[in-house]
Amino acid sequence: MWSSSSMIVIGSLLVTVALLTGASSAQLTTDYYKKTCPKVFDAVESVVESAIAKEKRMGASLLRLHFHDCFVQGCDGSVLLDDTSSRRGEKSAGPNNNSIRGFNVVDDIKSKVESVCPGVVSCADILAIAARDSVAILGGPKWDVKVGRRDSKTASLSAANSGVIPPPTSTLANLVNRFQARGLSTRDMVVLSGAHTIGQARCTVFRARIYNESNIESSFARTRQGNCPRSSTSGVGDNNLAPLDVKSPTFFDNAYYKNLLDNKGLLHSDQILFNGGSTDSLVQTYSKNSHAFQDDFVAAMIRMGDITPLTGSNGEIRKNCRRAN
Repeated sequence: MWSSSSMIVIGSLLVTVALLTGASSAQLTTDYYKKTCPKVFDAVESVVESAIAKEKRMGASLLRLHFHDCFVQGCDGSVLLDDTSSRRGEKSAGPNNNSIRGFNVVDDIKSKVESVCPGVVSCADILAIAARDSVAILGGPKWDVKVGRRDSKTASLSAANSGVIPPPTSTLANLVNRFQARGLSTRDMVVLSGAHTIGQARCTVFRARIYNESNIESSFARTRQGNCPRSSTSGVGDNNLAPLDVKSPTFFDNAYYKNLLDNKGLLHSDQILFNGGSTDSLVQTYSKNSHAFQDDFVAAMIRMGDITPLTGSNGEIRKNCRRAN
């Protein structure tokens, strides 16, 4: 599947991963809380399960929180910090405002975990565990989460606005570059995009695609237009939602890639993965082989969770995920 030039690129990406994650990620282990908080995984899962039972969309929201956290400053829980009088954090940044949600569920998880073992488990680790549980509860794979992260004491609005999180209007080159900058390969990018097999998007982020782009199935475009008016001058309809996966929007499977083969990707950044470019073959593979998708997704999630974590004496264990101690 890979050309010799692609293999060279992959080799350089592996070097980038090593440089980005360094020795700190090596300190993350699956049994980090074995003695200090053995009940942490059960505690997190119980709250996530309850939250998804109330609202299926919450699983996608918790998964998204982990992704948006890791891409800015690394997997350090910084995305959870509220603004203060002296600092504007990541929540109000362009890629996050009216996009990321689920903070109340994270608060509930933190309270449950604190009741079991106070002052031990970081908010960054809670995000990683909750993301895994969300995928598993919605029918996807379950894997052993590496833990041992500590929490950042700061968050940066400018860092979140710097373009590290690729927008839904991204070109394929921008997607590849943004993931490569975080030590993730093109394959990682394509398979992590498969997280869009669950969740929804707002009209304002797919309006341009359904009205202006030609690589979109016509009946699919008309259906989406019915809930997303062309004019946005008055803001009417901007927050109307549509499923990212039209086939099975609340089940974690490989239908996302099948949609792309039919030109039914909701976002520009979805359909660009299957548009005559270098990632077409990966999309075709994952559309046909759900086991390959799940296996590669697990591996990519673990790699993403390794992005520059705070460990050892760096950072802190927040008592409240919304503010530094």
